[in-house]
Amino acid sequence: MTSRRSPYEIYWEILVFCKTPRAFTAIINRCDLNSKSGQEYIEFLCTRGYLARVSEREKSRFCTTERAAEYLSLFSRLYLDLFDSVPGFKL
Repeated sequence: MTSRRSPYEIYWEILVFCKTPRAFTAIINRCDLNSKSGQEYIEFLCTRGYLARVSEREKSRFCTTERAAEYLSLFSRLYLDLFDSVPGFKL
């Protein structure tokens, strides 16, 4: 199996990391993305209602929404069924 992540794994990583509001740069650094792909993933999650932009002291951050709970649960269950381990990344 290759070490390349699927978009679904990247969505999962972003959503798990953003359970606490995070800045764009924190997301791309933690999830090992470049700016362009990071913007695309974040925009996709925002348009689906899984990630929300929140303002904190004049700074824009992103936070996982309640709507994302179902995706996180389903993805984790599927991953566990396939690989006999829960998905993980370097948190």
